[in-house]
Amino acid sequence: MRRLLFFWVWALLLAGSISAGALGLIVVDEAHWLPPRHPLPPRPIPSQWPPRWMPAPRPYAPLELRSARVNTTISDQVAATRVDQEFYNPNAARLEGTFIFPIPPGAHLDRFTMEIDGVKVDAELLSAAKARELYEGIVRKAQDPALMEYAGGELFKVRIFPIEPNRSKRVTISYTQLLKSDRGLVAFTLPLSAGRFSSAPPRELSAKIELNTRRPLKSIYSPTHNLEIKRRGEKEATAGFEMEGAWPEPDLVLYFAPEEDDVGLHLITHRRAGEDGYFLLLASPGLAEDNRKVVPRDLVFVLDTSGSMAGKKLDQARKALEFCVENLNDGDRFEIIRFATEVEALFGKLTRWDSGSREGAREFIRRLKPLGGTAIDEALRKALGTRENSGASGKPGEARPLAIIFLTDGRPTIGVTDEQEILAGLKTCNTERTRVFCFGIGTDVNTHFLDKLAGHTRGSTEYVLPEEDLEVKVSSFFARIKDPVLSDPALKFPGGIRVSKLHPTELPDLFLGEQLVLAGRYSGKGDAAIILNGEIAGSTRKFTYEANFPEREEANEFIARLWATRRVGYLLDAIRLRGENAELREEVTELAREYGIVTPYTSYLIVEDEARRQVPERLRSFQNFDRDSAARAAGRQAWGVYKSEKAGDVAVLGARNNSFLRSAQAPSASAGGSLQESRRALGISMAAKPSASGQPVDERERLAQYSQQSRFVAGKNFFENEGQWLDAAVQSQAKAKARQVRIKFGSPEYFELAQKHPETRPWLALGNNVQFVVADTIYDIYER
Repeated sequence: MRRLLFFWVWALLLAGSISAGALGLIVVDEAHWLPPRHPLPPRPIPSQWPPRWMPAPRPYAPLELRSARVNTTISDQVAATRVDQEFYNPNAARLEGTFIFPIPPGAHLDRFTMEIDGVKVDAELLSAAKARELYEGIVRKAQDPALMEYAGGELFKVRIFPIEPNRSKRVTISYTQLLKSDRGLVAFTLPLSAGRFSSAPPRELSAKIELNTRRPLKSIYSPTHNLEIKRRGEKEATAGFEMEGAWPEPDLVLYFAPEEDDVGLHLITHRRAGEDGYFLLLASPGLAEDNRKVVPRDLVFVLDTSGSMAGKKLDQARKALEFCVENLNDGDRFEIIRFATEVEALFGKLTRWDSGSREGAREFIRRLKPLGGTAIDEALRKALGTRENSGASGKPGEARPLAIIFLTDGRPTIGVTDEQEILAGLKTCNTERTRVFCFGIGTDVNTHFLDKLAGHTRGSTEYVLPEEDLEVKVSSFFARIKDPVLSDPALKFPGGIRVSKLHPTELPDLFLGEQLVLAGRYSGKGDAAIILNGEIAGSTRKFTYEANFPEREEANEFIARLWATRRVGYLLDAIRLRGENAELREEVTELAREYGIVTPYTSYLIVEDEARRQVPERLRSFQNFDRDSAARAAGRQAWGVYKSEKAGDVAVLGARNNSFLRSAQAPSASAGGSLQESRRALGISMAAKPSASGQPVDERERLAQYSQQSRFVAGKNFFENEGQWLDAAVQSQAKAKARQVRIKFGSPEYFELAQKHPETRPWLALGNNVQFVVADTIYDIYER
């Protein structure tokens, strides 16, 4: 599935010999980067805890990549890419070097042109064998393995001279490539690799991908990045991102599927030998130009106007409601209910959206005032009863979904106030399974109540912190659910294939321009027909997709981590809402360790679990954390508060953290959001505060820092301890007394291993001291 259209290496080797950028890298001539006669000792990288070591100063400073701009146009399956890069020589001396553009196995470029400072140049194509010799030579002489993961294919190279002192060098590459389609799903990959030893990230990086297809575009999905995706009609879309001063990792992958059916359905799988498989199912109606497929609906807006909503919160809520009312569709019906000590409805029934009802809603919204208590139970019961008070749901034979958008900043203080009693009563009233979408405003909300309410109704909860804009949150949400297409979706899998542990556990409705991303496990194998049932404009529709569930599929390893990320979020929510037990805690711990889903909470669970099992210290995941008693105490306290608090800062931030994980579209991007939320819950900022010795003073800060000492690479999670990277799988294999092989870095056996087992190259690229498992063997790579 992986096809290279873009290559990025951030590789400043220990010898400081390489500066890299989009689509290629500059190797400065060896004469400039030979170590001095009396090399200085290495020094710790500033502002990092625990300290990581960088090389001693070299005779010159490495080139800097100032900017990179990538523009790709994909017409059906033909992709044309142009990359502009700017390198800068910060030295007072003129340098010489070679620009190389690696091509991984399987890539076939139809056209390739290169310009250096606006002048077209011819590049030499090296075979895979010649390219491997070049890479291995650099690795051997520079004593750094950063290029090992790319030593598997052909490359283009071109001589660059001169690289003037204190001047920029611009390199432009253009090429076209034919993308392959797998059962209608086309994959586009931009491999990105972070510069582990670079002094600074690029000042500017942007990527823009334009899609044009002859058939309507359905699924457009990236499992790696939260791309901004804009659809322009049903056959065109633009996806992209911009970054400033940040490393672009991991590899960017984009899938898209053009097809004629109303709802596109596509399956992607991953399966290791001898294990159950993982699958990702994409379902999307695309952006159909035929608006008759949009389902008319009934909407009830329920707004808390108690005294605590005074000021900015109510002002933003008014604007959010006005946006929602202005953006209803012809044929929709709506009602607005405000509640405080008492409950007041605008119309007393669902009313068709037109100029008169719209003006009435504007006036009602303008008159809202904050005063009184919080009668949540009565307000929600009234909202659920609106359809009964409104007569028929619409035209004869028309089925209209009813949704409630519920905004509150507090806990119930009027009428029924017990969380369980309110939920039980609402469950009885909600005979039509009306969706309830909750917005918790501020941190004085009962997160258990809101999450359970949304969960029971196939809705969702979003928490808006005091510093965030409620209007933006509600307006963005409403724009996404504006046009329902498929309601009450249900999936059926064939009898020969057994699926389990699906996330999301309840399928949400499908909306125009949106898509369902379902992750799960499967057993069985072979061709199978997947059936999607649902309601479209009052009629039951069935979509059948012919898929294959393979016995083995090495590609698409991101699916396993995406599934595990969602699974951990689901399990943490189960612990938070229903209480902890040994089974839930153990599964969270194992998944977090294996797939690198680490937060201050999960890293604490890993440390405690390994201490309980008496894992040898040399095999423990977080060895510095394990020895830091103060940080462990902070983790124990944070975990206890997380499990017990229903309201307040910790409860809200814990709920948001789980939401990031449960709804992950891209595991790496969601992990970043989860880390930010968990740091907030610990009461610390995103900026580290080291002491004079470089170690963070606050034990909570150290707790958060320890959780970042891991990297997920090519299907494995590695933990960094005292300069060595340790594969999470080594623990279990060592206990099983697996065969162990020690190989010295840079030896003939080292390169032979990379040649015999190509899958090890990304792991070897981590550093000079690495332990990992291949089959039933533990390989220990050591430097000296």
